[in-house]
Amino acid sequence: MMLFDSHAHYEDERFDCDRDALLSSMPAQNVGWIVNVGCDPSGAQTAVRLAERYPFVYAAIGVHPQSAGDVTDEQIIALETLYSHPKVVAVGEIGLDYYYEYTTRERQKDVFIRQLETAARLNLPVCIHNREAHADTLDVLRAFRGVRGVLHSYSGSLEMAKELLKLGYVFSFSGIITFKNAKRCVPIIAYLPSDAILIETDCPYLAPEPMRGRRCDSSFLRYTCARLAEIRGISFEQAAELTTQNAKRLYGIF
Repeated sequence: MMLFDSHAHYEDERFDCDRDALLSSMPAQNVGWIVNVGCDPSGAQTAVRLAERYPFVYAAIGVHPQSAGDVTDEQIIALETLYSHPKVVAVGEIGLDYYYEYTTRERQKDVFIRQLETAARLNLPVCIHNREAHADTLDVLRAFRGVRGVLHSYSGSLEMAKELLKLGYVFSFSGIITFKNAKRCVPIIAYLPSDAILIETDCPYLAPEPMRGRRCDSSFLRYTCARLAEIRGISFEQAAELTTQNAKRLYGIF
């Protein structure tokens, strides 16, 4: 059963030593699709190049909140030239991060809103980063009803998830759900409708148990899928199928 890694960062320098060999190995490790996410102008260019090189790799491009203070308005506008690329499937990773406040909240919101405007205009899904900014994230997304997307590595509450479901959003879960102290996510995963759940690695970050502490890659996705299946009370194959179909539907990959 092939898996869909809905959020990865192979443009990260930690893959410089073996990026091509690693990506080439993924189909043999039952990873059939990867969305690689570029989080700044340079990362966006790399994400597109990787998508061009590998038929099973797609790109999401945007300005991460941690990069919002480093990019110019001209660079944000220039990114729009890449959205017409046939392998670019989403605007992201965009959002708010009040844990690492590398720039002001006002600048984060400005960059976030501008990219949501782009997604609305181009009818592209969005990949949302939300860390310690739950109320403001929800307020901004409510202002863009009609934009669809995914909350990546979801960390909000069940109550917030219910509100986001009303807006048409889906939720992606990373290796965090395998951690022993990750109890908050269990009732959320159990509650969500089957068509609203994706899985991801967020590699090279968030390696799941039993690989925790190592550099993560898409081959580790099977551990997250297995834990999701356990929480949902379904088979591994069923979890793989539903998360793959949900990701394909969100990103328009068929």
